[in-house]
Amino acid sequence: MDTETLKREIVRLKKEKNAVILGHYYQREEIQDLSDYIGDSLALAQEAQRCDQDIIVFCGVHFMAETAKILNPSRKVLLPDITASCSLAESCKGEDFAKFKAEHPDHMVISYVNCSAEIKALSDLICTSGNAEKLVRSLPEEQKIIFAPDKNLGGYINSITGRNMLLWDGVCMVHDALHAESVMKLKMQHPDAIVIAHPECNSALLQVSDFVGSTKAMLNYISKSTCKKFIVATETGILYEMRKNNPDKEFLVVPSGSECGCADCSYMKQNTLEKLYSCLLNESPEILLDEETIERAKKPIVRMLDMSKQLGIIK
Repeated sequence: MDTETLKREIVRLKKEKNAVILGHYYQREEIQDLSDYIGDSLALAQEAQRCDQDIIVFCGVHFMAETAKILNPSRKVLLPDITASCSLAESCKGEDFAKFKAEHPDHMVISYVNCSAEIKALSDLICTSGNAEKLVRSLPEEQKIIFAPDKNLGGYINSITGRNMLLWDGVCMVHDALHAESVMKLKMQHPDAIVIAHPECNSALLQVSDFVGSTKAMLNYISKSTCKKFIVATETGILYEMRKNNPDKEFLVVPSGSECGCADCSYMKQNTLEKLYSCLLNESPEILLDEETIERAKKPIVRMLDMSKQLGIIK
């Protein structure tokens, strides 16, 4: 089946089965084009909570589809490639984290949304890169906190809030492989460019950045900026949206320290048009979670969404 036929069939099946396609900014361009809603982790969690279709097809990675299932236990949630995992989520296993948590009983647990349902069920509050700072600032200063699983995001929040959260030792392999030296080389070649970075990057890179923010925050910053050139330190999938929204601006990608030199998340790119079509056609692979995990994991997610509304982060 050729590409255009695949696209038409996906649209037909989506209507026929009353399905909604949620896509992350890091997905392949053709999947972003077919998605009913494109967003970052916070926006997609909010959309998953309020959508009313019978089937949710989540074009992202496993933990994102799990989040949609937790918020919609009665609906069928599909993931085009069930093996699309996340290096950050994989860095924090339930059994290990449960032991870590038990060693610090006087700490509340804030977990970044990039974690498994099992870790969410062990958490008191979930956050995203877009709301982590405000959520942490809203808590009493004397409150002891464990932050998991991303030590880079947690360290960044510590640095701007003055907190001393206890950090789990996990990283995103894509963002952590971006280096300050690469940024400075680009900056020397393009002194008129502004450096924007995702807080999942390491502290050395963040220190040489002009703006640090979530995927959505970076998009907003670029749209409002009068600058015409940007050095971008994050996963390359976001460039599609950046260029689409700002055709008059130039974007330079920070090369990765990985073998390919690219800042692509291989897990995010596992979803393809062929897999999306098959997923809708067969209504599989499906995300399945037991009721206890759903109930326990839902509480900190709902708490995040409620607090985000109260703090004016989302409407």
